[in-house]
Amino acid sequence: MKRIIIAGGTGFLGQVLARAFSRDGMDVCILTRRLLRKLIGRQVLWDGKALGSWTAELEGADAVINLCGRSVNCRYHARNREAILLSRTIPTRVLGEAIARCERPPAVWLNSSTATIYRHSFSKTMDENGEIGGTPEAKDEFSVMVAVEWERVFNAMATPRTRKVLLRNAMVLGHARNSVFPALRMLARTGLGGRMAGGGQFVSCIHEIDFYRVIRWIIEREDFSGVVNVAAPNPLPNREAMRILREECGLSAGMPMPLWLLELGAFVLRTETELVIKSRRVVPGRLTASVLSSGSQTFAMPFGRCRGRLKR
Repeated sequence: MKRIIIAGGTGFLGQVLARAFSRDGMDVCILTRRLLRKLIGRQVLWDGKALGSWTAELEGADAVINLCGRSVNCRYHARNREAILLSRTIPTRVLGEAIARCERPPAVWLNSSTATIYRHSFSKTMDENGEIGGTPEAKDEFSVMVAVEWERVFNAMATPRTRKVLLRNAMVLGHARNSVFPALRMLARTGLGGRMAGGGQFVSCIHEIDFYRVIRWIIEREDFSGVVNVAAPNPLPNREAMRILREECGLSAGMPMPLWLLELGAFVLRTETELVIKSRRVVPGRLTASVLSSGSQTFAMPFGRCRGRLKR
């Protein structure tokens, strides 16, 4: 039985993977700060900051997947900025230290990053060689800084006997309460599902089922390492994505939301407009090439084809 270690496995993505790996007959170990009921996976306590008895789980593991990170769905004041950064870099560093000390280290270490690392772009698609950096009009400088530092820490960890993969994840669509999709669907159902801030900004995403398939694909290919964009191959403009959501809700129209209204709503909801106004035109260049070279069917689904899976 293969053994998969998931740090940050109590959240939406962690449970997506835990459910799918368990269904496929694998031993799933969740590294968690507190034991939780109704959680899929065998739970092992850690604090995400220091080495401890939990490191024994890494010995001989088939894969370690790090999904740790405080939600960015909040206001970016000083306290939250610090929490967002440290909740990503500290667990990454301690996992790297633990893997380096293993007598039988894990075969592969997959560490989350974010597709937000690429510049705001309406025209140029961003594969793994895309331009990195903040863009003032997208108000994304802080998010890009976090992503760059997160990746720097990961790349600095020396684990010569463990393959390393950096996951630049796009938005993952699913039905869980802490997924973005229920919030978008709620907007559409209440008549607020029109284009946002003009609607020209691109939305990069992937369905939760295909997210798991991507992770399995990477784990099973021993020659696959480095940076990979985890996204569907054809990002859509916001106006088109919202149109599809309205159709799924049986609505033909939705009220457009100009930037000033988004700013007001973000303040009330204690979040940031960057999550909506940044144009993430991200494509999975390496995944597409890997899948096509193997002769397999492409698994990263376009937004429009997600509709049947997301309708509920």
